[in-house]
Amino acid sequence: MRAALLVVALLGAAGCSTVDKINPFATAPKNKPAELTAIQTTAEARMLWSNSVGDAGQFVFTPAVVGERVYAAGSNGNLYRFDNGKQMWKVSAGKDISGGVGADAKVVVVGTQKGEVLAFDADSGKPLWQARASSEVLAAPAVADGLVVVRSGDSRIYGFEAASGARRWVYQRSTPALSLRSNVGVTLVDRAVIAGFPGGKLVAIAINNGAALWESTVALPKGATELERVADVASSAVVAGREVCAAAYQGRVACFDLVSGNALWSRELSSRAGIDVDARHVYVSDDKGVVHALDRTSGGSVWKQDKLANRGLSRPLVLGKLVAVADFEGMVHFLRADDGAFAARQKTDGGEVMAEPQRASGASGAVVVQTRKGGIHALGAN
Repeated sequence: MRAALLVVALLGAAGCSTVDKINPFATAPKNKPAELTAIQTTAEARMLWSNSVGDAGQFVFTPAVVGERVYAAGSNGNLYRFDNGKQMWKVSAGKDISGGVGADAKVVVVGTQKGEVLAFDADSGKPLWQARASSEVLAAPAVADGLVVVRSGDSRIYGFEAASGARRWVYQRSTPALSLRSNVGVTLVDRAVIAGFPGGKLVAIAINNGAALWESTVALPKGATELERVADVASSAVVAGREVCAAAYQGRVACFDLVSGNALWSRELSSRAGIDVDARHVYVSDDKGVVHALDRTSGGSVWKQDKLANRGLSRPLVLGKLVAVADFEGMVHFLRADDGAFAARQKTDGGEVMAEPQRASGASGAVVVQTRKGGIHALGAN
């Protein structure tokens, strides 16, 4: 596990007192990482293109992929647009950016440590508007259907008009005194925002007014101490058809009915990195660096790949018949989706991949990763 203990901290402009237990920005795994050994390749991995946006500093930066465009930022406050790897523009936000990028075909949005929300024109990079959240923005905003959804560090979720920045609504709920300092964002689906929270809760929020549609439990806090009772949904939920699946740290992986929130199944498994789903399986990177494939209908084990133990794995990402997962040395591993065997691997710049890898639109078997050193890499394997 790449997380480390932190001291007590006060988070949030609203005065919400919490304790940061886990440091998501630590670079070295706590335990000795597994050594990489030679593999018998059954797929060809290749670097499609590579560029740089500057190092991440103390934050986690997730790139946004919109068609052939990739928008990315670094801690120096610069925001970039790449088309098939070619830099089309670079603008200065004028402020230090603290999280990843959200974008659609019209607008690109980032946040700052002071809770500022900054929007730019997707074609030109021209500044459009500014808004404000209640505390630091560590997560990449989500943008779709004329709405910008921003999560602040105090677990408030804001809905802003994409055209003007006017606040449409804000959702807030009580949270445990002890929680993870996390860069987890939200997932947008038709008519709803899906968000995980400290304490193991998963909530569907109405896009039009910010009201809760349903609330379900991914994991229940348990243990004798407050540290043991941390059970936060610290990675993005994944929606597939009529199902939504999520994972909790020191908790479970679970799938729910998207419309009602009713639980379909759950499995004891701790993960901060996250999950992905295809027609047959739910794929999970657990906190020990093991990649699991679970049966999508029951949660039963299908296979596990344990030869990447303690390598600080990213969320797994399904790419057709392969599953991509990146590690703390910037290595991207491609596993066979049917049995978990290594199919290929590809080096990047040696920087840790802490942000969730992004599926490249319109390119079969392609993934975009951003490293802690600021490298933006598009890789493919088939």
